Amino acid sequence: MNPGTEPPRVGLFVTCLVDLFRPGIGFASIRLLEQAGCVVDVPARQTCCGQPAFNSGDYRTTRKIAKQVIETFEPYDYVVGPSGSCMSTIRVHYRELFEDDPQWLERASRFGEKVHELLSFLTDVMGMSEVKAEYQGVATYHDSCSGLRELGVKDQPRRLLESVSGFRLKEMPGCEVCCGFGGTFCIKYPEISTRLVTDKVSGIEASGADTIVGGDLGCLLNIGGRLTRLGKPVKVYHTAEILAGMADGPGIGQSVNQGEED
Repeated sequence: MNPGTEPPRVGLFVTCLVDLFRPGIGFASIRLLEQAGCVVDVPARQTCCGQPAFNSGDYRTTRKIAKQVIETFEPYDYVVGPSGSCMSTIRVHYRELFEDDPQWLERASRFGEKVHELLSFLTDVMGMSEVKAEYQGVATYHDSCSGLRELGVKDQPRRLLESVSGFRLKEMPGCEVCCGFGGTFCIKYPEISTRLVTDKVSGIEASGADTIVGGDLGCLLNIGGRLTRLGKPVKVYHTAEILAGMADGPGIGQSVNQGEED
């Protein structure tokens, strides 16, 4: 940030899963954004990004949701969220919804330019290169499909994690392979989803890590749930929790029914 300039105003898109299952990721995101020099607001009017409806082909509902999201977050300099899947829906796919509506197409396109996934925003936009946090453990990283393939999130989280005191990263086989969550995919094709997440667990074990981290809570809930059902004592955290020094509680998806066999 140049001297004398106003700090950027960021609207935090919390995401449905974070709000309902892991609010601490939202608080960790705020901490990191403030450390990067941003003024953060969490608009009360925000709701779902519309991805479930979009993936199910319900474009009419998705357009209504998209308009509400755009209207809510337009006043901010940037829109940031701790999820590659949600932010790619907003940044990439909102434009597809309004191809026959020139006014909203232009509005959605302008809006999409200021929409970012949290970890890429911290590094690529705000220039953050390190954090003051500590985590004692050997971790492996899961690259979520939407963040990796649609937003190019790959090296950014790894660079920041390198600065965490005590943190050691060991890449697992198939780190870029889908975990089987895929939003509604895991509901429509549960057998395939279970096979994919079981393969992911095998990759985690092969790495020798005691922790797995990633940037999408949907993936982490899926992986954490499978680890629990298979009785694997691997901790699961969102990358923001590690970077913000807030990974000191139960891992994602592992607070109940530990060790229960599927």
